[in-house]
Order: sequence, then C-alpha cells, then structure tokens
Amino acid sequence: MAGGLNANAAGASAAGARAARPAATPGDTAIPVADGAAPQPPQATGPPLAPLAIQAPPPPSTTTKRRLQARHLQMIAIGGTIGTGLYVGSGATIAAAGPLGALVAYLIVGVLVYFITTSLGELAAHIPVSGSFSSYAGRFVDPALSFALGWNYWLQWSISLPSELAAAGIIMSFWAPNIPAWVWSAAILLLLVLVHLHGVDGFGESEYWLSAIKVAAIVVFIALGVAVDLGAVGSQPAIGFDNWSIPGAPFKNGIVGIFNVFVIAFYGFGGTELVGVTAGEAVNPRVTVPKAIRQTFWRILLFYVISIFVIGLVIRNDDPSLLNSAINNDVTTAPFTLVFERAGLSFGAHLMNAVILVAVLSASSSAMYAASRTLMAMAKEGKAPEFLGRVNGRGVPVYSLALTTLIGCLSFLSIIWGEGIIFTALLSVTGVSGILTWLSIAVIHIRFRRALKVQGVSTDILPYKAPFQPYGPYIAILLGFGIIIGQGYAASCVVPFRIWNILVVYTGIPFFLAMYYGYKWAYNTRIVTLEDCDLSGVDPDSPNGDEEEVAVYSHVSDAESVRSGTAGSRGGSQTHAAEETDPLLSMHASQMTYTTSPIR
Repeated sequence: MAGGLNANAAGASAAGARAARPAATPGDTAIPVADGAAPQPPQATGPPLAPLAIQAPPPPSTTTKRRLQARHLQMIAIGGTIGTGLYVGSGATIAAAGPLGALVAYLIVGVLVYFITTSLGELAAHIPVSGSFSSYAGRFVDPALSFALGWNYWLQWSISLPSELAAAGIIMSFWAPNIPAWVWSAAILLLLVLVHLHGVDGFGESEYWLSAIKVAAIVVFIALGVAVDLGAVGSQPAIGFDNWSIPGAPFKNGIVGIFNVFVIAFYGFGGTELVGVTAGEAVNPRVTVPKAIRQTFWRILLFYVISIFVIGLVIRNDDPSLLNSAINNDVTTAPFTLVFERAGLSFGAHLMNAVILVAVLSASSSAMYAASRTLMAMAKEGKAPEFLGRVNGRGVPVYSLALTTLIGCLSFLSIIWGEGIIFTALLSVTGVSGILTWLSIAVIHIRFRRALKVQGVSTDILPYKAPFQPYGPYIAILLGFGIIIGQGYAASCVVPFRIWNILVVYTGIPFFLAMYYGYKWAYNTRIVTLEDCDLSGVDPDSPNGDEEEVAVYSHVSDAESVRSGTAGSRGGSQTHAAEETDPLLSMHASQMTYTTSPIR
C-alpha cells in the first residue's frame, strides 16, 4: 500500500513537473528531460546574444567634449584679437606713420587677417577637429607640414604663456608694489589651471566674460574719444581734424612709416586663428563656426581701425607719450589712458590697468587652451608621445595641460632672474611663427579648394564658403611675405645697428624648416596628391569633438546619405544597424553601462 502511494506520488510529481514546464515558443527547441531530472529552459535558435560586460570598467576616454556654445564662439571670435598691443602699443603706430599712415597699415593687415580667418573658417566648419590647421596640413599638403606646423604652433603659444604671466605679475605691481610679481603670476597660473581642469565649458565661459570686458572697454573708448574730439566732454575745445594737418600728418615717413607699422599691427592681430581650434569642441560647429567667422570683418573694422582713427584724431603724432607707452609698457601714458583722462576721468590709469589685466588673463587662458589642444591632437596623430593625447572624463587633455603648465612656470624664472639667454632664444624662435602659421593656413586652403575641384566635389557641401575665392589666400600669402620682410627691416632700423637683431627675428624660419625636412627625411613622406586628399567632413550631430567622428564622402550625393543616416560612419553606425536588425541586441545594449563594440 505504501509502495503504491509512493509510486502514485512520484507519478503525480513528475506530471506536475511536466505541466509546470513553460510552453516552447515558436523558434525554440525543447531539450528532452528524463523523468525526475531538473527542468531545462528552452534553447533559442535565433542569433546569439552579445555577451554582457556590465562589470567591466569603462575604457579611458579619448575624446574631447562639444560644450562650447554659440555665444562662446561668438565672443572668442570677437574678442580673440584684442590684446595688450591695442591698449598700450597702438600709440607707436601713430608716432611712426602718422594718423592716416597708421590707419592704412591697419587696414592692409586687416585684409590679411580677414582672408586668413575666412579660409580657416571654411575648413573648420567642414572639419571641426581639435587639431585644426595642423591636422588639415596632413590631409591636404604633407604630413611633414602637419608635424612642423603643429609643433611650431604649440611652441608659439606655450612660450607666450610665461610671457603673459610675467606681464600679469608686473601689472598687479601697479597696485601692490610691495608684493613680489612672481606671487601674482603663480596665483594666476593656479587659477587658470583650475578653470581648464573644469572642462572646455570653463574656458568658454571665462573667455566669454573676459572678452566682453575688453569689448566694452573699446566701445567706451571710441565713444569718449569722439566726444573729446568734438569738445562735448573734457576741458579742451573741439579738435576735429586739426591733428591731421600738423607736421608729420596725415602721413609720416611715407611708405617706410607704413611698412614699420605692418609689424606692430600684425602682433596686435595675433590669435585670430584660435576660433579654428575651438571648432573641435563647439556645439553644432556647422552653424556656430560660420556665425563666428562672419563677425571677422566687423571686429577688425570696429576694434582696430576705428580705435586707431580715434587716437589719431585726439592725440598728436609728435606727442612723446605715444612712443614712451609702447617702449616702456607704461599704462599711465598709454593712448587709451590719455583719452580717458582728457574726457575728465581722473582714474583713467587705474581703469586701463584693470582692462589690460583682463586682456592678459584672456591671452594666458587662450595660450593654455591652444597649446594643450594642439599637443593633444598631435599625440593622437602619432606626432607626439601617445600619453599626451589622453583626456579625462571631462574631455580635458590633462597630460598636455600639465606639460603646458610646466612651460608656464618659466615665467617665475624670467621674473626672478630676468629674461636670460635661453628664454630670449625661445621667444626669438616664436617671433616669426605666427606669420608662418598664417601662411600655412593659406596654402592649406588653396590645396583644399583645388582638391575639391579635381575630385569633382561641389562646394555646396560646405557649411561656410570663404568669399573672394580663389584670390583671397593668394593675397594673404603676398601680404604675409611683406610682413616677414617688414620684420627684418624693422630690426635693421634699431639703433645701434646690430646684425644679431635681424638674425634673431628670423630664427624661427630655420627651426620650422628643420622640423619639416627632418620629419620628411625620417618618415619619407610625400606631398599628398589632389586626387588622394581626404575631403571628409565631420558628422554635425556628433556630441564629441574627436577625429573619430569623421564620416567619409567624396560627392554631394554621398554627403546627403551621411546626413540622412544611410551611409555608415566608423563603428557607431555599424552598431546602430546591428541593433535595428536584432531587437534583443538593442535591448541588452540599452541595459549595459559599457560594451566592447567599436563605439569609443
């Protein structure tokens, strides 16, 4: 009896177990199970699921972040050209060439700046990457030019950083003469590092407000200068154009005077190419970069040409303060200060010292940003040590920033021991690097336009088209060589004459050529043929500012397919396509914090 009950119970249990098994869904294969054995789940016959890696740590970040808003780019483009040279050194241009001569010189250099900026804008809007023109050089000219241009540009900014920090310490001594200047330089350097460690949005926000102050100062200066000239403010009668009819006006020293001003004007416009570097971290660069570039003409006209015009109206060309302020960096006799004081503002010197401090802070921050991003881009391209290309979770190239900061510490040595032989030599190397950068941008743009034509690609794919093509870059090259000649001529006019002064000016040229031909010899590079130039554009919807976001196309139809999502980009679109064909993979991918897919 007991045996029968046990047998019945066992049979019931087996039947219950069989009944409890889930019904196989279509496409599943049921695995035979012996009575009394543990039930087995059905085996799927569809495509295998991707292995989950939920516990795997995320890989180190390799991309910057697109966090620069449109207003950041607009203000960087507008205020990026405004430096201490305009506030302090602009008076020397009136003394050297007269009011109209200085105006003509600034207009000519302004034409150069306009063509360089619009050429770079066309490239940066189409290919907004952090390497900017150093990356473009490898695409459209020669990898050796990319190497030379990248290191030249990094050295240009990294060496200017300690120079600006030293100037900031001296400016602060105007108010606190008992505190050593190096203390102020150290405090400012620490502040800049903290701002840049916060991410590119920290740089963008700080530069936005610093540039806003610089712009406001110039607008106020122009308004007060016109009022002083008309006799509406201050104790002096109306001046009108009287200062344009005295000896030395409107032209002073003829063509030679204008030629001398070329060099001063060029240094005043330095940094206009920075907007091309920031495009690599801009939100929606195909829209924001063209908007910023279109402001180029107006900022040149307003901030430089009109400012020089007002100075020439209000201050005589033979006023000794014009040269003294430039030679001695004396803010108390700077043309902006004199105009403020003649308008009745007794605190003009303090006001201008504060504005100049803001300009130095802005220049220092820009130097730190440009140098670190250029170094990062070169590392990613294999033209610098690999570790310099690594970025943290905020998209900051921390190692490149650290190396740039170490170079910035040279400012302490220059303040404590003076600008010795080594520091002066480094500054000499970078003296001509700015114009070499501009000339390279013009050459790159010429090659880019020719490659479009040879490959049959319409310019309609470009989100921004540089005006006056194809003549603009050629005009820029012609004017650029004029400035190079002018630098040597200005050095030869220094009294007493020393051949060393001329050699120092051109030290950067053999340095640039040595890097170019050295890399060319080491890696046997060739000039990229126009047929092989990579005309890829960057996906405008990409959230990151990395070169990996490039979607390659060579014709308008291909570009349209990229924008519509039918053409694959590197890795990312392949994964999306896989998810669309396999909903299970899509479901699991959405639950994972990290996958081993080709997406970075």
